[in-house]
Amino acid sequence: MFLSAFYFPDEEAETDFLFDLKTTYDQSVYPYRILPKAGLTEIFFRPVTILYGGNGSGKSTVLNVIAEKLGLKRSSPYNRSRFFENYVNRCRATVEEEIPPASRIITSDDVFDMMLDIRAINEGIDRRRKDLAEDYFELKREKFQVRSLEDLEHLHTINAARGKTMSRFIKDESGKSLRERSNGESALMYFQTKIEMDSLCLLDEPENSLSPENQIILADFLMESVRYCGNQLVISTHSPFLLAFPGARIINLDDQSRTVESWTQLKNPRVYYEFFKKHADEFEND
Repeated sequence: MFLSAFYFPDEEAETDFLFDLKTTYDQSVYPYRILPKAGLTEIFFRPVTILYGGNGSGKSTVLNVIAEKLGLKRSSPYNRSRFFENYVNRCRATVEEEIPPASRIITSDDVFDMMLDIRAINEGIDRRRKDLAEDYFELKREKFQVRSLEDLEHLHTINAARGKTMSRFIKDESGKSLRERSNGESALMYFQTKIEMDSLCLLDEPENSLSPENQIILADFLMESVRYCGNQLVISTHSPFLLAFPGARIINLDDQSRTVESWTQLKNPRVYYEFFKKHADEFEND
């Protein structure tokens, strides 16, 4: 445990600030006016704390505010207004130990940006392969004389073209494509490489881009990171595979931020349960 509690401005404090600001109701004062609707003024953490709620319930806002207050590492920009820093200054954190430098927040945008980077790399490799295919026969016929050390690299390329088939030459010279992994596998790898030992990690809907099978793999990995690697996790999620995390504290932002006794009480898992129960005969007949 690194983070034990976090306190947000209550509705009265927000109202006093907005009154002093003399702002119109429709002016954006994010993240003010978000969490009072969920009745959230404080969170008491366990090694694993899960935020559950529908879109707009404030899950991402909570994680972004905590990350900003604690100075956690992050990769992608996030939604904020000119009032964000003012709001964060009104929050308070209680820690049991100093927050480790490896601590970070990981969002869906981080994973999406990583996938775009992989796509750009692969497109660059594809263009390189087309160029090499056009160059292959010219290199085999080229008469070239080394005049300086700078010429040695080009001589190496010529010799490679003369000593290999075109397919082998293109494969060796173009670099390795990253597309062997699916988007889900790449996303899973992202979490496995970014989450370090002995750290506080905030995860914003990590199930995005993951199949049910990979969500289970991610859940197992996260469980092991807590049990064996000394990590503390704060997760926002809709995934039943993550909601079922043993011993997690689940805070339902759809129900005035009440802590639920069991993940099976939540709406989304119940929807899955009712659906599969309705089709149970089809599974059993198979």
